[in-house]
Amino acid sequence: MFDKEPQLPPATPDTGRPRTLDEAKAWMLDRTGKAIHPMNNLDADDTAAVLATLQGLDPVNWAAAWRAAGEEAWLRAETETDPARRRKEYLRAHGFFFLGRFPCPNHPDKLACAERERDAYLAAGALMSPPIHRVAVPFAGHADEGDQVVFYYRRPEGVARPRVVVMWGGVDAWKEQMTAACDLLLARGIATIAMDGPGTGESPVKGTADAERQFLPVFDWAAAQPDLDGAKVGLLGRSFGGYWATKLAHVVPDRVAGAVNWGGGVHFMFQREWIERSRHPDSYLMELVETRMRMLGVDSWEGYVQGFARLSLLDQGLLDRPSAPLLLVNGRGDSQCPVADIDLLVGHGIPKAVRMFPGGHMGITPQTLPTIVDWLAGAVGEGAPA
Repeated sequence: MFDKEPQLPPATPDTGRPRTLDEAKAWMLDRTGKAIHPMNNLDADDTAAVLATLQGLDPVNWAAAWRAAGEEAWLRAETETDPARRRKEYLRAHGFFFLGRFPCPNHPDKLACAERERDAYLAAGALMSPPIHRVAVPFAGHADEGDQVVFYYRRPEGVARPRVVVMWGGVDAWKEQMTAACDLLLARGIATIAMDGPGTGESPVKGTADAERQFLPVFDWAAAQPDLDGAKVGLLGRSFGGYWATKLAHVVPDRVAGAVNWGGGVHFMFQREWIERSRHPDSYLMELVETRMRMLGVDSWEGYVQGFARLSLLDQGLLDRPSAPLLLVNGRGDSQCPVADIDLLVGHGIPKAVRMFPGGHMGITPQTLPTIVDWLAGAVGEGAPA
């Protein structure tokens, strides 16, 4: 443990207010064609065409513009006879619908886009190689929670009993945004499970301090499959999801071969000072606070502050407990999740691997995801031919 705990870095300015429509359009156009979230599912021409018609950032105008483009792409997919082109059009539709519900479906029109996003992704997934299978396992939650956990399962071809990596995103990237990581792991002979983090997508729970419960039935399922080597799984939590990967590595280390926290917090992120500071970070398009509140299941600023405070892994007394191997990844200039949380983690418990990249949240570079996949393949073991 450090003699003196890390501290938050000096305050960095954010926009101080939500973006205007023109500012939001300029922000998105500046990032199109650069594989930057949230436009990475669409090419530059697709994004620019919708932005030219966008009349407002309110949920009705926002959802209507993106959904119209999505429905057009869906109809093109339905008329395609070539499977590759059909899959591509379904994925285009998924990209449009995803933006229509982005960053969270906090309005009926955005919720409708989220449902269409799932429809399009599963239609495309049926044409992928290997295909996506939607699996639902029972979940014994509380009375006000869902009764199942839904995930997408893909199994590499030609591997007798592949190892397994379970992955999830943050507050706005859900299981439908895990394709790139799944494809790279499948190419290494590793089976993939993509699910929603607590409080997002089809998750049965909100992002409360004990929401790691929702992952355990999925681990049980992987361990029970006779054609999988799933007794100990790899974990990949991206953005806020890195928090849950870190917690699971400490809570059930005997069930985790290795876990990656890719841009998530553990303590400083959940303190009032950081919450105030990160209301409108330049790296986030819009509605970050609203999206985090929806994930937590709260409807007030004070509820948000208190809900975040309860998530601190330091205050929960977990950081000095034994943990599964951990890889910590982020960008040095992250304004959504303080990199001081990485310093805090490496000063507690067993040693961790760390890789910092240039840039902001999650340190997105061409090398970032391949580096993560290499580490996970080493942690779980690559699949051997059948």
